[in-house]
Amino acid sequence: MQLLYLLTALSLLFNSTIAIPQSFHLPDAVDLLAAKGLVNLAVYQTKAHSKCTVKNAVKRREWGDLSSPDKKKYIAAVLCLQSKPSKTPASVAPGARSRYDDFVLVHINQTLTIHATGNFLSWHRYFVWAYETALREECGYKGYQPYWNWGRYASDPINSPLFDGSDTSLSGNGLYYNHTGVPVTGAPPPFDVIPPGVGGGCVTTGPFKNMSVNLGPVFPSISGVPPNPQFDGLGYNPRCLRRDINPHAAAVTATNYTYKLITEPLNADIYWFQTVMQGQFADGKWGVHTGGHFTIGGDPGGDFFTSPNDPAFFLHHGMIDRVWWIWQTQDLPARLKAVSGTLTLLNDPPSRNATLNDDVDLGLIAPPVKLGSLLDTMGGLGGEFCYVYV
Repeated sequence: MQLLYLLTALSLLFNSTIAIPQSFHLPDAVDLLAAKGLVNLAVYQTKAHSKCTVKNAVKRREWGDLSSPDKKKYIAAVLCLQSKPSKTPASVAPGARSRYDDFVLVHINQTLTIHATGNFLSWHRYFVWAYETALREECGYKGYQPYWNWGRYASDPINSPLFDGSDTSLSGNGLYYNHTGVPVTGAPPPFDVIPPGVGGGCVTTGPFKNMSVNLGPVFPSISGVPPNPQFDGLGYNPRCLRRDINPHAAAVTATNYTYKLITEPLNADIYWFQTVMQGQFADGKWGVHTGGHFTIGGDPGGDFFTSPNDPAFFLHHGMIDRVWWIWQTQDLPARLKAVSGTLTLLNDPPSRNATLNDDVDLGLIAPPVKLGSLLDTMGGLGGEFCYVYV
């Protein structure tokens, strides 16, 4: 049955305008769920008489499947966004010096209301889409936002095409820096610390080796980060990009974890799906969301607030969105309107439940929209969403 889903999905995709992947990987268990979801989605969209179909939808692809020229075009667009001036007034955030910094700023300001909340998945879906849109409209990028399939590289992330330090990577690991690892608040031993990797210092290879990190830190996870001149992290604090590409964190992003996240019967409930994804620290479970962030680690990648300042953030959250999309496509009628959770981090302070009518506001990045408009990648956002993952 899984082979049938895969063949049908390939037929749907290759009858549309999509390039043959640059590299070939045998589909993993999560890829097969995605293939099943594409078939479900094609049937669902036909019945709904939607203008957005699997054939004409944008195809977001895995980084390793992009050609070398396409990787370089994406990298060039990110560097372009980092070179453009910020649209944020200096009186609001004196540290925001680039258009890229505007995205970091929004995440810093809203961190406590977009994690372990009812809008976690939808807010980040809109955030990644807005970033993709900025790359295309402000920097002339012709492609779409790629994602990072954690499971492909979980056993050896340093040598993955994302982090191998080549000119088609997102730059490599940081130089060795002696540190004690990342504390995981609330987790019992031995899960209360993510052991250090072999990096942690400045990145010296690849396209982002000269990148300036301007904002933060707010909640650093590694020592040696110069403090920000403002308590809110919005002051100007230029420093190098640091990473500690970490196989210990990557281990919990292996394919079996993601597959279980999507298929476990308890996780058919959106509350449990997003809770398990983000981590159950008291039970010693870091979750794929935490695992991906600390596979990157360092500064700003390991800072809860400023993590988008590492370009790898957007591929990680591309995968977060892909996993949610796969989960949705396993039961579209039941899951396209599923929302659960409150408006504050772990409901502290206590707040009301999130609703489909709540506003999701990205400030200078994108206009406010209703949360309910962000749940469907095939016609959501007033028809502006029309994408699938391949």
